[in-house]
Amino acid sequence: MKSRQLLLTALTIGLLGLSCGAGAYDGDWKRGRVYYRSVCTACHAAQAGGSIAPSTMTKAQWDSYLQADKHAKGKDSLKQYVGKAYRASIRSQNKAAEKFSDVPDDDMFEDIKAFVIKGAKDGDAPASCS
Repeated sequence: MKSRQLLLTALTIGLLGLSCGAGAYDGDWKRGRVYYRSVCTACHAAQAGGSIAPSTMTKAQWDSYLQADKHAKGKDSLKQYVGKAYRASIRSQNKAAEKFSDVPDDDMFEDIKAFVIKGAKDGDAPASCS
């Protein structure tokens, strides 16, 4: 009976350890910065009439924008420009897209989110586009 209780306790502790260790990916703001500046900023500067610095919005505004997943005034999905398919389509002319071609879509999105939140107007390190 005592050994059964010990076994159940050990299993419970082990399962708790697994659930705590399998947390969500937090995002690598440094990788997000490279992608944002090399891909997002480059495209906006060339095609959208100007780049968008992370410091132009607050953390709450960035969070809302990213959650809405609307790009080009709602014409398409923001996540489309973070996905592997898009990175593959521009990698011949963009070193960052090539470098991060195998990064999972959700991880890349979280990386960019980490960068813009950190670089937001009220973030830890407000960032320009350069």
